[in-house]
Amino acid sequence: MMLDATNLSKRPVFAAYDHPKIPESKVGILLANLGTPDNYDYWSMRSYLGEFLSDRRVIDYSPWLWQPLLQLVILTSRPFRSGAAYKSIWNEQAGESPLLTITKGQTGKIKKAMHDRYGDRVIVDFCMRYGNPSTKSKVKEMVASGCSKILFFPLYPQYSGATVATANDEFFRALMKEKWQPSSRIVPAYFDQSIYIDALAKSVERSYAATEVKPDILVCSYHGVPKRYLIEGDPYHCQCQKTTRLLKERLGWVDTDIVTTFQSKFGPEEWLKPYTVEEVARLAEEEGKKNIACIAPAFSADCIETLEEINEEIKESFEEAGGECFTYIPCLNDDADHITALSHIIEENLKGWID
Repeated sequence: MMLDATNLSKRPVFAAYDHPKIPESKVGILLANLGTPDNYDYWSMRSYLGEFLSDRRVIDYSPWLWQPLLQLVILTSRPFRSGAAYKSIWNEQAGESPLLTITKGQTGKIKKAMHDRYGDRVIVDFCMRYGNPSTKSKVKEMVASGCSKILFFPLYPQYSGATVATANDEFFRALMKEKWQPSSRIVPAYFDQSIYIDALAKSVERSYAATEVKPDILVCSYHGVPKRYLIEGDPYHCQCQKTTRLLKERLGWVDTDIVTTFQSKFGPEEWLKPYTVEEVARLAEEEGKKNIACIAPAFSADCIETLEEINEEIKESFEEAGGECFTYIPCLNDDADHITALSHIIEENLKGWID
């Protein structure tokens, strides 16, 4: 939905009669998530994957080598496989991916919380790094609606160049298009915020309470990145490890109750280990852990990597290795505790702009 740029527009007090009306100054709160294809057909998937896999923050190989491989090989076949995966989780009723449905829900609840707190002085909306609605389009709408300040909030608890940094890059590129740039702030990674850890812990406690058999171990599966990124200075691995440790401490557990793993390996390089798909099989085969739970703390909303990869592929790997009970704990999504945590983080980052 387009933001209304006409409401409360007025001519400056001392301006000439023919001076154009200017919207009342507001603060924009722009939530950002990874992205989603418009549909799961071949061309929608090809467009989405082409944008995603052409991002140098995601795949940093030389374009002279990578682009011919991407355009001539990968994008001829992968859209079919990825499309089938998306089709298995697609929200057919709404005609959109679960990530888009959930992000809309999160945005609606945060918008209510912000309006309850600040009234009409704020505008809340969301954008996607890849696909629609684009960051550029939403920045343009906010500026047209009178936002002289924009708080940009990448919805990734842990920082990585392949997630937070590329979202920020796109936001900065959008600002470059504006004749009168709004002041801007970026919400930093919130992986160690106690209110986020508490929301995460409560979701684990609810899930464990609802299971017939208590899981032997909780697998915290984070989206993976090449190990090289860690060596080059990306703090993602360290922030994931700290998230798991803080969650363990909040739950009052010991080291053997929880483990950190990484999923979604792509390409020939070594990625952060252990790989989730291998570790769940090893837990069943070598350690005899037949009942496990799996949570994805790096994702603020359920998406293809959680609903299809974890709850189908990784679950299947565990069961083929002799596992008996696999419990997937959903992302925090638009859960009340999550909305409270995100709203608190937003309020903290708005200080000095609006109180």
